[in-house]
Amino acid sequence: MKKTLLDHVLDWSGRIVLTAILGFVLLPFVVVAIASFNDGAILSFPPKAWSLRWYANIFEYRDFGEGLVNSLKVAGLGATIALIAGAGFAYVLDRYDFALKGVLNGVLMSPLIIPNFTIGLGLLILSAAAALPRSLWLVVTVHVIIVLPFVVRSVYVSLRNFERRYEQAAESLGGTPGHVLLTITLPLLLPGLVSGALFAAILSFNEFTASLFVVNQSTQTLPVAMYNYVREYADPTLAAVSVLYVLVVAGALLLVHKIFRLEKVLNVE
Repeated sequence: MKKTLLDHVLDWSGRIVLTAILGFVLLPFVVVAIASFNDGAILSFPPKAWSLRWYANIFEYRDFGEGLVNSLKVAGLGATIALIAGAGFAYVLDRYDFALKGVLNGVLMSPLIIPNFTIGLGLLILSAAAALPRSLWLVVTVHVIIVLPFVVRSVYVSLRNFERRYEQAAESLGGTPGHVLLTITLPLLLPGLVSGALFAAILSFNEFTASLFVVNQSTQTLPVAMYNYVREYADPTLAAVSVLYVLVVAGALLLVHKIFRLEKVLNVE
């Protein structure tokens, strides 16, 4: 069917609006990226002279390295625990009907509407009342609570798009429930599991407000280390860290999208 003049106008208008929105969203990042190449210690835009000295300073500042290691530990442990628990909850919500199903779903999704600093403060109060140390496991617990809804939702969407006939065919051929789960269900749910784990790891790695309440000097994550740095210094080092932060996260998302097609996993095709 041949497009009319109105169709072409609407098509190009949509493209222009989309480009304008993307430009508006990316503009702050572009400004920060350019400012990170300042030669002087005073942040200015545009730079009067260009230098990579602040990128080198990232690797010389000890708290950034320790914070990165802690963030990777917390993100890895948190994403793994959230993936196991979230996949289990999603499976139960999709496959079974029970009296408190709506309540369970509401509890699992509640971290989406409860401010993160409230979750962090609440865990801090509970840990203090129970005389628990502010260890790395306390930070992991806070992060699991925050990222769990995203894992549950990702796996649940995959389950809703799942063809049950494959499981039924395997069962009719004599497959045991455990064998069907390992050879049919989990492989077909792999994109949802991977995307859920990815989102959990990224959100955990970027989490700041809740972490601020439960970390100490030895367990501080990279976002907390960045916050502490900006309280003491005003040089462009933090701009350089931010650029690397965005590039690494964007690269991880593009890689997973290339492999698993996230629009299909999230049912937004």
